[in-house]
Amino acid sequence: MTLDQYLRDRRALVDRTLDASLPPAATRPAVIHEAMRYAVLGGGKRVRPILAIAAAEACGATDLDSILRPIAALELIHTYSLVHDDLPALDDDDYRRGRKTTHVVFGEAMGILTGDALLTEAFSWLSMPMMGVTAEHQLRVIREVAMAVDSTGMIGGQVADLLHERAHERPHDREELIEFLGFIHHNKTGKLLTAAVMVGGLLANATEEKLDALRRYGHATGLAFQIVDDILDVEESAAVLGKTAGKDQEQGKLTWPSLLGLEAARAEVDRLLAVAVENADMIGNPVNYLPDIARYICERRS
Repeated sequence: MTLDQYLRDRRALVDRTLDASLPPAATRPAVIHEAMRYAVLGGGKRVRPILAIAAAEACGATDLDSILRPIAALELIHTYSLVHDDLPALDDDDYRRGRKTTHVVFGEAMGILTGDALLTEAFSWLSMPMMGVTAEHQLRVIREVAMAVDSTGMIGGQVADLLHERAHERPHDREELIEFLGFIHHNKTGKLLTAAVMVGGLLANATEEKLDALRRYGHATGLAFQIVDDILDVEESAAVLGKTAGKDQEQGKLTWPSLLGLEAARAEVDRLLAVAVENADMIGNPVNYLPDIARYICERRS
């Protein structure tokens, strides 16, 4: 199966799981469930759950049915972060995934509550009993995800980004800026991507050696993902990206291109890709799409 076929097939699995598992739109009170479904089912590449599936398969999982819902929970968490990030108090964006953002369609209050509901729903899915997964590994899955998005993870990265943007905390030394930017990206984006591959490995009852390789893979891929995002914000149009283009520069955000220049940013992506591929290859297994997915993430144009 080519990578394009694999990504389409696994994305379809994730989309079906999300559609079937989210509360029906008519569930009372209908407006919150309509908003949740609007936010989640309105597109997206499903990178995080696909990474989790690929990691599980690379570690020997053959029956995906019993682990699809906890894997799909990763998309709920990612979508919650986007819904909140688009709010007027944060990035104040009107478009996401090529259409109006959730708070624009349903109102600001409902945007806040939609994010809250998606995060809560995600942990409900993560904690459901799963056949063939040890209790120890399921508890580790929940902990991995929680720590990836708590105040020392994704939220901490978002806070640091916000403080820099509003000049409350702004290092001036170039080396300090590079370290600070790495902190933002590692936490804001990288930790949830790393958690995704760890979730896949844990749900496949992977060995500690393979889990260590997955963590290194996730760390490198997660940082590369954000650097590529920064590059695309400079180089691509809103029509291609499906969201407002050029907003990082307009808001004075600290990015890899603004700090290092485009060529150095691309060189860092290449370095991180080599690290990711090296660690993915350590896992072995004939069914291992992790190296190709890392290349896809680093070479994407949207």
